[in-house]
Formats: sequence, structure tokens, C-alpha cells
Amino acid sequence: MQEDKKQEMDLVVLGKVLKLSKPYTSIFVFCLVLAVIMAVVSNIGPFLIGTMVDDNIVQKQDMDGLKKMALIYIAVVFINVIVRYLFIYYSQVLGQSVIKDLRVRVFKHVQSLKLRYFDQTPIGRIITRTISDVQAINEVFTQGVLTMFADVLGIFAILGFMFFHSWRLTLVCLATLPLMIIATYIFKEKVKASFQRVRNEISSMNSFLQEQISGMQVVQMFNAERQEAKKFKAINKRYTAANLNAIEYYAIFYPVVELISAVGLSLLIWWGSKGIWNGTISAGAFIAFPLYLNKLFRPVRMLADKFNTLQMGLVAADRVFKLIENEDHILDLGTVELKNTLGKVEFDNVSFAYDEKNFVLNDISFQIKAGDTLAIVGSTGSGKSSIINTLNRFYEIQKGKILVDDIDVKKIKLNSLRSKVAMVLQDVFLFNGSVLNNITLRDPSISREEVISASKIIGAHPFIESMPGGYDFKVTERGSNLSMGQRQLISFVRALVVNPNILILDEATSSIDTETETIIQYAIEKLIEKRTSIIIAHRLSTIRHANKVLVLDKGRIVEIGSHDDLISNPTGQYRKLYEKQFEQTATV
Repeated sequence: MQEDKKQEMDLVVLGKVLKLSKPYTSIFVFCLVLAVIMAVVSNIGPFLIGTMVDDNIVQKQDMDGLKKMALIYIAVVFINVIVRYLFIYYSQVLGQSVIKDLRVRVFKHVQSLKLRYFDQTPIGRIITRTISDVQAINEVFTQGVLTMFADVLGIFAILGFMFFHSWRLTLVCLATLPLMIIATYIFKEKVKASFQRVRNEISSMNSFLQEQISGMQVVQMFNAERQEAKKFKAINKRYTAANLNAIEYYAIFYPVVELISAVGLSLLIWWGSKGIWNGTISAGAFIAFPLYLNKLFRPVRMLADKFNTLQMGLVAADRVFKLIENEDHILDLGTVELKNTLGKVEFDNVSFAYDEKNFVLNDISFQIKAGDTLAIVGSTGSGKSSIINTLNRFYEIQKGKILVDDIDVKKIKLNSLRSKVAMVLQDVFLFNGSVLNNITLRDPSISREEVISASKIIGAHPFIESMPGGYDFKVTERGSNLSMGQRQLISFVRALVVNPNILILDEATSSIDTETETIIQYAIEKLIEKRTSIIIAHRLSTIRHANKVLVLDKGRIVEIGSHDDLISNPTGQYRKLYEKQFEQTATV
């Protein structure tokens, strides 16, 4: 029963894979036609040889007829070469075209997923799905469906020629075929299980390597190389064992096939010799049938391997389809396009939980007038970053409403909303590429002049110009060849160059030196005069120009008001945070 469900699922996945080739139907049909032609021209050779022996050598010494048949044989071989070349080439073209489209589709879908998905899923697994598993789908076409179809047609064509040539010798050859089928079936099942282990282990290895390489600084910092190497050694050992297990089955299967083939050939020679002596079998058939036997057993033997390739392709495809069909993404059902945005922001009884259960925001309500600045403070884990994550709709709230210019953000088109909001985060992520590309994110609508202008406002222009190549300076992955302050300034320019109506600074100055902070503070003072700003910071000195300060504790608003009003409350949470930080600064 379970096996029937598995086969039914495989057929469903196969149908989905074949549906991917719909834009390339003409290539698919062309490959099927080539398979039919190839089934005939690649298997007619033994029949022509047998005919030459019987008609042109044994019965009558017809040299002209022999030359004619030889030319026909050469022509058939030449046609077979051309047809096989076209079949291999266009089946690969079909497979590569399908996975090219699929990679783009998977990548776009991954971009639309909620950040929660990336919080819960190892990056290495996503990379495996996007690269390795998608590549395996290519083999469904190149080594799976099309080649298996060609091989099955070839088997029927061979059997047809064999029965036409000599039904007696055909039955002798088929005597060992059940043994071949049984051996092939056992091999298929064993190797399929081994390959599934291989793919699971390579996925685990990718996840481990991605995590280790990303966190190499921590590993080296705490001298944990030996422990992590031990973990990798164990993962690598399991991966190697899975591969060796598959290789072992191949090492057993091919000699067994050779043995069965040898038994079949022995029976053929024994029975064929008797047939020649008693005149029931022609010399041409006796010569042709060893060639038939080789052509018959070869595709049967290869079908097991190709079936496993098809199975692995379907397993990979099932994983990719599960990723594509994952509905864990932000629903973009909004119809409103923000144009003349003022920047008014309002949270109306908002409650939010990352896991749908443990709420990190509880009944949050506040309003920011257009052009005003709101500072959000609180201890670690109080919910500060959750507020800006929900404003940008990186995560969906469970209760309440978030409004921009009195419009529910769910009614606003996602691209329109995010185009009006810019963020500068504490953990700056820079991509491998030039400084200019890291600022514009390859948006062709942003000119170099606009980037330079924004850089001058921030105060980043002098340090960018001082680097080799200036704005074309090559930034390495994650900006490892820049200081923390330089990375922060570049991210600040990145936010400003889009001219946002709402500016969010999430711990934007917490990881930089005092001198760089002074530069950014000057820029902030200029910027908040023109746009709505939300500033989250541990350093209370960065929020002294805020119109309002919102104090969070365990996901709830405990205080809200101006800096002067809150500091005047001797028992208030803000006063305690301020005094604590002041004492720490004085101690330092």
C-alpha cells in the first residue's frame, strides 16, 4: 500500500517535471521523433550483416550485391551517428532550458518568502535546492524519460528484428532475460536507497560548510577548529560511506550482468550450432545473433541505472516543488500605490509573534506625525527591531493594524511600501562588487551623481574617494576589506540615495567609533528635518533630537513622551536607562 502511494507520488512529480518543458514542446517532440528513428537505425545493423552473409556470401557469391549491402550498412551507421548526436544534443538543450527557467523561478520565489523561513531553514539546504537539486532535474530529461523511452523502443525494435530473423534463436536468447530483469530490479532498488542517502548527506554537508564558513571568525576566536573539524569528519565519513555503498552495488551488478550475458551467449552458440548442422538456422542468423544479444542486454542493463537517475531526479524535483509550493510568503494583495507620501505612521493595537504563539509585541499603539522623529529604546529583547520588521512587512502581525498615511499597509502594494521606507541596520551586509553597486544595488535609475551627492551629505565621500578606484573600489564578500564604520557609512548612503519618506535607523551607530558617529549624527540632524524617522539605539545620545521617545519593556509600551518629560520622571524606565548609561560612560 505504501509502495503504491510512493509510485503514485512519483507519477505526480514526473507530471510536474514534464509540464516544465511546455515552453519547449517542439524540442521535446523532436527528441521523441529522433528516439523512434534511432530505435530502428541503431538496431538494424545485425540484420543487415546476417542478410549479407546469407544472400551475398553463402547462397551465392554476389560481390556487387555485397558491395551494395555494405554501402547500405555504412549509410545506416552514418545516419545513426547523426541521429544519436541530434538526440543527445537536443535532449541536453531541453534539460538545460528547463532548469534555466526553473532556477530563475526558484530564486524569485525564495526572494518572496518571509524572513521567518530563513530564520528556520539552514542556508545550505536552500542552496542545495536551488543548485544541486535543480541540476538533478536536468537528468530527468537527458538520462531519464527521453533516453529510457529510446531504450525501450530499441528493445522492441531488436526483438522485432530477432523474431523476423530467427524465432528459434530469439527464444534461446530470451531464456536468460528473466535473470537479467531480476538482477536489474534488485540493483535498482538497492542503488535507489543508496542514492537517497547520498543526497541527504550532501545536503547536510552543504549546510554545515555554509554555517562554518560564515562563522569562521567565531570558530577561530574561540579556538574551536578541532571540535568543528571532528564534526565535519563525521559528516564526511557518512557521505563517503553512502557513496561507497552505491559503488559496491555497481561492483556486484556489472559482473553479474556479464555472467548472465556469457550464459546467454553460450546457449546461443550451443543451440545455433545444432541449428546449422540440421539446417534450421542460417549462417547469417548465427553470426547476427551475438550482435543482437549484445544490443538487447545493453539497454536492459542500462535501464536500471537510468531508472535510478530518474528516481533521484524525481526526489530532487519533489524537494524543489515543495520549496516552490511553500506558501510561507508575504501576501502582496495590496492595490494602493503610494505616490505623494507624507510619512505619517501609526500602530493601532498591534500584537506580533514570530512563531504565532509567543508574542514579542503586545497591544502596541503609537503615532508618528509626518516629518517627526520617534526614538524607540528598551533593553535587549524588548521588541524594538520587531516594530520596524512589521512596519516593512518582513513579518505579518497577528492582531491590530499598521497604517502609513492612514492606509493599512496590507492594502498598499509591497514594492510601493518598501520603496518609501529605507533602513540602516546594525549588522551591515555588503555584497561582492563595487562600492557603487553596493549603494545602488544595481538599480539603473540611480545615477553615479546621485550617489556622490548622498555620500557628501553623509560625509562618506572623502573616505570612498581615498580608496583605490573610488566608487569602483571592489568590496569583498560581506565587506570584509572595510572597517565596521566604513561599512556602516556605505549602508547609510544606500538608504539615503533612494530618498525615502520614512527613515529607520536600527542600532545604526552602535558598532562604530566616536569620530564616525559624529559624522553620522550630523547627517541625521539634516535628514530628520525632511522625513519621518524612527531611531532605535542603545546610545541615548543618538536620539536627543527625537520629538518623542517610546520606551519598550517585554513587548509592551511602558512610557512615551519627549526626552525632557521622560527624564523628569524619577521612577520612570527611561530615566533609569539614561542614568545607567551615563554612569557607564562616566566610568569609562
